[in-house]
Amino acid sequence: MKDYIEANKERFFEELFSLLRIPSVSSAEKHGPDMERCAARLAVLLKEAGADRAEVCPTKGHPVVFGQKIVDPSLSTVLVYGHYDVQPVDPIELWKSDPFEPEIRDGAIYARGANDDKGQLFMHLKAFEYMLRSGRLRHNVKFIFEGEEEIGSPSLAEWAEEHRELLSADVILVSDTTMISERVPSINCGMRGLSYIEVKVTGPDKDLHSGHYGGAVANPINVLCDIISSLTDGDGRITVPGFYDDVEELSEEDRARLARAPFDLGEYKKFLGIMEVKGEKGYTTIERTGIRPCLDVNGIWGGFTGEGAKTVLPSEAHAKISMRLVPHQDSRKITDLVERHLLSSAPDYVRVEVKKHHGGNGFLIPISSDAYQAASRAMQEVYGTEPVPSRGGGSIPVLADLQKILGIDPLLMGFGLERDTIHSPNESYLLSQLFKGMESIALFYEYFH
Repeated sequence: MKDYIEANKERFFEELFSLLRIPSVSSAEKHGPDMERCAARLAVLLKEAGADRAEVCPTKGHPVVFGQKIVDPSLSTVLVYGHYDVQPVDPIELWKSDPFEPEIRDGAIYARGANDDKGQLFMHLKAFEYMLRSGRLRHNVKFIFEGEEEIGSPSLAEWAEEHRELLSADVILVSDTTMISERVPSINCGMRGLSYIEVKVTGPDKDLHSGHYGGAVANPINVLCDIISSLTDGDGRITVPGFYDDVEELSEEDRARLARAPFDLGEYKKFLGIMEVKGEKGYTTIERTGIRPCLDVNGIWGGFTGEGAKTVLPSEAHAKISMRLVPHQDSRKITDLVERHLLSSAPDYVRVEVKKHHGGNGFLIPISSDAYQAASRAMQEVYGTEPVPSRGGGSIPVLADLQKILGIDPLLMGFGLERDTIHSPNESYLLSQLFKGMESIALFYEYFH
């Protein structure tokens, strides 16, 4: 495929940039028309790549793009999953270039969605196009691109349930994850799930003068900080009763297999700009982000936060809290456990409310499967190194739903790198990874039976 990429490189850039220029931010209502526009553009690119069918399908939220090429009903079918929605760009002042005007510099494409997930999604379109035009395609291929992954995929599971026959396949092929490094490729054989809540603590019915009332009335911010602090202990374990009931303890053999992944703690700390790592006692950094659950505050606010000083005892304090879950932990059960714990432990001098946001379960796939072996062989041929099986620390909650609904496993063949800073300013995607991804996916079709 190298020659095909070289001959069509400029066209590929034009097509990918046409997607990256669309601000398809699913969490912002004002971008609703952009979501429709991006979905329509994807449908066009699917048809141009050779799909027999490509259409924009309405859901209760943002639309799903479905496409397919049926070569022969008797052949195996690959269902490609991706998402065209992107994260907000804030803080915009930290971007070195317009996040929705893609720019190539230092061997990488810089734009929101360059990696997550428009760039990785695009690799599948071009690998499919090459396989079809070269006469090498010996599989049926279906595509499902959603517009709500960044907000928890609230509509896709129901849509998939209603279109189960349409989506029937032998494997779900996904590129929406990272690999260990450019030198050491990896394939995710599992991902964590997610539980997400918002906590509101209310004290007095209005903001108060901190001199007149400080020391006599509970400060909701202080109380909220105490509540958050109580959710984990000194060993980094979550204190919510029942939280670990369904957490599987990996065998020493499985832990040794994960430890094959090369990891330089010094480089890790330098890249993140931290002095030291911190996490659950008894586990390595790789294990903490792959096989163990965690709890983090994603945002906290209340009182006066403007410039200067204002001596106020606030009426309210708020926090957004996420829990990353491991396979076998049920997202709804965990959310209920945390809510019950917060409400039951609330002191009498404040009111605590919990709002439940999106979530999803984690999953595991067997590395002995034909799909995994085909992906491993393909990536080894492209990178010259056998890929390492790994566990993803992030979440794509809907994949567990699709696994259950369709009765097939997802294969996470991702090509992003930590350097790509997805979800942050200056998101990027190395051209070398974009092209190696296309080559690897094309070879996957060669080796998957």
